[in-house]
Amino acid sequence: MQRLVLKELPRYECLVEASKQFPDLNPSACEAFMHLRRAGDEVSRVMDAHFSGHDITHGRFLIMMLLLEKKGADCPRPSTPAELADFASVSRATITGLLDTLERDGFVLREPNPADRRQMSVHLTPAGQAFMHTLLPVHFRLITDLMGNLSENERTTLAKLLTKISTKASDV
Repeated sequence: MQRLVLKELPRYECLVEASKQFPDLNPSACEAFMHLRRAGDEVSRVMDAHFSGHDITHGRFLIMMLLLEKKGADCPRPSTPAELADFASVSRATITGLLDTLERDGFVLREPNPADRRQMSVHLTPAGQAFMHTLLPVHFRLITDLMGNLSENERTTLAKLLTKISTKASDV
């Protein structure tokens, strides 16, 4: 699907002028929002191309990241389809579709949980682990490059600001 993106964002003065006709238009809020959307669209474009170049989708990558063993890390790791759906904030049907393709490609294995045979356990196969260990260095370099124009302090501030926006959006 091709994204519709404005070549140039409206100038602030145009937003001020438009606010005379539409009093609910806050020019600075609108300007910041448009820049947020633009940045999100550009990052999505770059990441889509990155994942496509490795013959994977963002959704499949996310599931594999959730299943990845993190040595020495005390990070929660989902192991059932229901837990994966909860962690990824998607439906169980969506997880089933993602797991079907990952299993077909030999990256994950679903098997009955030995502690409760009514549940399925999901884990990365050795091929899935190897794929992630090959992809992740490239992936992390890309992220570092995308964030490279920001100082450490700016990245911390950005993360805090985006968290505030996400929290507000989840309330709407």
